[in-house]
Amino acid sequence: MSAPVLPLQPVKLPPGPSPLTPEQTYWRTFKSQQLVPSPSNNPITHISSPLPPSNALAQASDHFAVTTGTRVQIFSVRSRKLVKTISRFDDIAHGAEVRRDGRVMVAGDEGGTIQVFDVNSRAILKTWKEHKQPVWTTKFSPTEPTTLMSASDDRTIRLWDLPSQDSTTTFVGHQDYIRSGAFMPGQGSGLLVSGSYDQTVKLWDPRAPSNAIMTFKHGAPVEDVLPMPSGTTILAAADNQISVLDLVAARPLQILKNHQKTVTSLCLASNNTRLVSGGLDGHLKVFETTAWNVVAGSKYSSPILSLCVISAGNAREDRHLAVGMQNGNLSIKTRLSGQQKVKERERQKEMQALIEGNIEELDRKRAKKRPKGLEKRFRGQDFTGEGADIIIEGRTKGNYKPKPWEAQLRKGKYAAALDEVLQGQNLTATTTLLTALRHRSATRTALSGRDDVSLQPIFKWVCKHITNPRYVNLCVDVGMLILDLYSSHMGESPEIDRLMARLHKVVRAEVERSQQAWQTEGMLGMLVNSVG
Repeated sequence: MSAPVLPLQPVKLPPGPSPLTPEQTYWRTFKSQQLVPSPSNNPITHISSPLPPSNALAQASDHFAVTTGTRVQIFSVRSRKLVKTISRFDDIAHGAEVRRDGRVMVAGDEGGTIQVFDVNSRAILKTWKEHKQPVWTTKFSPTEPTTLMSASDDRTIRLWDLPSQDSTTTFVGHQDYIRSGAFMPGQGSGLLVSGSYDQTVKLWDPRAPSNAIMTFKHGAPVEDVLPMPSGTTILAAADNQISVLDLVAARPLQILKNHQKTVTSLCLASNNTRLVSGGLDGHLKVFETTAWNVVAGSKYSSPILSLCVISAGNAREDRHLAVGMQNGNLSIKTRLSGQQKVKERERQKEMQALIEGNIEELDRKRAKKRPKGLEKRFRGQDFTGEGADIIIEGRTKGNYKPKPWEAQLRKGKYAAALDEVLQGQNLTATTTLLTALRHRSATRTALSGRDDVSLQPIFKWVCKHITNPRYVNLCVDVGMLILDLYSSHMGESPEIDRLMARLHKVVRAEVERSQQAWQTEGMLGMLVNSVG
């Protein structure tokens, strides 16, 4: 009885360098961009994310607010559609935010007025006019639904209570415009933080409103502040830098200098494990919040004034990436996940089949799909246990029918095997065969005795793949053999001469790149040694 014929094991080459990291791939899954122009061509100055519910039983808001000109536009998180527009402002609006229950919204304006609205009816519930200059920031307390704060160009921060007619607390200490502020989360939930054009970030305690309990001095006006959920770290954007401020050590932990122009907006994403920043350079950058390295980024057509990563669902997964620009455009990109991705792929297949007139064929393919999971196991197709066959990876049961090029290889017809595999244009099969020929010392035999027509396919293969690090050794071996065998015939075939010139050009360019890389490495080495 003859031994069974087994297939050649495919050659597993080391993976080449990936052009995209997993993090870059993740942020590129935000697609289906929706561009919403401002009705009055005003810049998009603020985007507020729906806040998570205060407890697990509460329902999160399904709205996010966009502030532009004298309007606040309210969009649905589920559909991305504009559901309401609130335009009951006497002047340009600033810093609109929807409360975490989705029922109430607050916003300031250029005249110093603060208004509280009922989201459903758009009715004005409260109006305060204590601020004498523009109010840029208004935020609801994360713990008290009737408490909110405001920060104004009149150099004050104020606390408000919805039933009251006047502010409950006024914080005084900044020497210039206050353009950003927030309630502190975590253990410091009773504290507030603010950023001002006097180049300082201040931490405030409502029990001592006349003096800040901590001050961080910067070298430029502070555009935005963002507390981390731990309550012990604050992020501050000043000029083109982002400061990571540690409240426990009372000092900056790190300064991020990745933007070229002023950083205007900060937000958290991916369950607070990523920081997203936008600046006047039009760049959006993503940082991981452990070592604060840049992991992804993208470029927009206009300076970025506001941005927000909007999360949804019980797991608070990233759903939308909303970016507001100077040119008045709001960009909303959406990331599909889980079942949504599957449904979207199926929908695209159906649409393509309808366009091509193959919808009936698609239906037949779906009907022929084999059962999976438990049904498959009950049919005995996925049973493993006592009496199950042991299958070694790479080996199949029964007689194996070799591919045509494998059959030629076993018969010792090396040139025919090489011609056969090159016709199939299967890169893995070609690499496997050339490796097998090299192991048998049969590469020269496979290349010998060829005319200009039969030599062209292997020559083209070498020219195409010689710059790929995974195939360069194999291509060099084959290329050197071709030169050794056919260099004396140069000038006899215009096509072979053209391919030879092409190979020379490709190799020369690769050598020049290698030399430049060595020069760069030398310069970097000198730089590192001089710093050390």
